Amino acid sequence: MAKADYYTLLGVSRDASDQELKKAYKKLAMKYHPDRNQGDKEAEAKFKEVSEAYEVLTDQSKRQAYDQFGHEGLDQRFGQNGGFQGGSFNDIFGDVFGDIFGGGSRSQSQPRRGSDLEYRIEIALEEAIKGKEVKMSVPRKINCKSCKGTGAKDGTSMKSCSHCNGQGQVRVSQGFFSVQQTCPVCKGRGSVIEERCTDCGGSGFKQETKKLAVKIPAGVDTGDQIRLSGEGEAGPNNGVSGDLYVTVKVKPHKIFQRDGDDILCEAPVSFTKATLGGKIILPTLDGKVELTVPAGTQSGRAFRIKNKGVKSVRSSYKGDLYCKVNIETPVNLTKEQKELLNKLDESFSKSKSKHRPNEKSWLDSIKEFFDK
Repeated sequence: MAKADYYTLLGVSRDASDQELKKAYKKLAMKYHPDRNQGDKEAEAKFKEVSEAYEVLTDQSKRQAYDQFGHEGLDQRFGQNGGFQGGSFNDIFGDVFGDIFGGGSRSQSQPRRGSDLEYRIEIALEEAIKGKEVKMSVPRKINCKSCKGTGAKDGTSMKSCSHCNGQGQVRVSQGFFSVQQTCPVCKGRGSVIEERCTDCGGSGFKQETKKLAVKIPAGVDTGDQIRLSGEGEAGPNNGVSGDLYVTVKVKPHKIFQRDGDDILCEAPVSFTKATLGGKIILPTLDGKVELTVPAGTQSGRAFRIKNKGVKSVRSSYKGDLYCKVNIETPVNLTKEQKELLNKLDESFSKSKSKHRPNEKSWLDSIKEFFDK
């Protein structure tokens, strides 16, 4: 039986943020939690499904693999079930419902990984194709140097929390739920600060703005991400820092449009040049090229210029440039020009089929339509 789509299970769009995923999971996990549906196997299975969906979609690498290749991509890259471990349901539930039930059974005193950060940048099409270095300032949390992330004033120590007896967890009953809740006094650490650090106020963190220079590789496109390992927020209790994801958005261009590895553009061509043939100069992303317009060229015809497209970051192949020509109708004609065109039109009328290749088929189609 095919597995359900993770986004459909959670009822979110494919570009949902982590906050939107968390909100959707909260609602569904509360509805299907086994403690609330004792003996209901369908609810238990549903709870496992939504928990699995939430676990995958909130993991950057797993979500990327799932978005590209679906469930099969997860199985191939992370093993059966996309690397999801059934025993981690309680941890996921505890993490999401930490603000209600206190964070589950995971010890808050252990070093934990810091949060990932996302930084969005906009660059021009030329910069995306050729690559560039972008300088940026990223606000983030770092461990306080004065207390080394403990929150305690230098020279003082922490003492065991009397409210939870140093366990960091207390068990409470809330209606049909009986849950282990993070201790409200020590916030799950199992110990309390006797004297707070004056630099960070006891939080263990300080805010900083770090200046970074990020090299954007040639060939990136809108939606591509560059990961900077360890440049996210500091982890609680001196845990490892999270990562920084730089998300690229390419600005619209006045002349060109990108279609995968190919570049598209349009060029106006005069009525006479399209009729008699001639040459026009086309801009490309790396200089100008001369394009020969054959005699009798019709409006809308596309010409391909090889190897004038984009070399993607994912391959060594370079795309092509496709130029669609638009035949311009003359305007603001003088009396003499109008007379010349009338004479030209009269000469055409003597042998229409020879000079107007599309007219006959169009008239035949109209006749067939009205004869039905």
